[in-house]
Amino acid sequence: MMNKLVLALLLAASSLAKADSVDPQLSQGWTFQQRDGAALYRAACQGCHMDQGQGAQGAGAYPALRGNVRAGMVEYVIHNVLHGRRAMPPVGEFMEDAQVAAVVNFVRQTFAPPPAAGEPAPPAVTASDVKRQR
Repeated sequence: MMNKLVLALLLAASSLAKADSVDPQLSQGWTFQQRDGAALYRAACQGCHMDQGQGAQGAGAYPALRGNVRAGMVEYVIHNVLHGRRAMPPVGEFMEDAQVAAVVNFVRQTFAPPPAAGEPAPPAVTASDVKRQR
């Protein structure tokens, strides 16, 4: 019975994945295999924060990242990816430092409000920045 349920879920996920324009990459074991920020976001974050970072309300409340000032705060985003926050799991436990840096940079560049006019964009997060907070 359990094997049939698992097979049905895999087939349903497979048919949904075919509808997406980007083929999903399944991870092996307990670590994420994706390397670039967009792929890591899709694998680890999009399920709750949604594809456009708009967040969601329903069975739980998942905050929007798009337009959220906190999405631009380097230490805040690194900390949340590494250690989780409230109902958010510590997904950084399943990533290398370079992967955490990649997803943090993707979130900041894609969803955070742009710097004020005349303000420089903050530098990209590096694996060393992540290692210091781990």
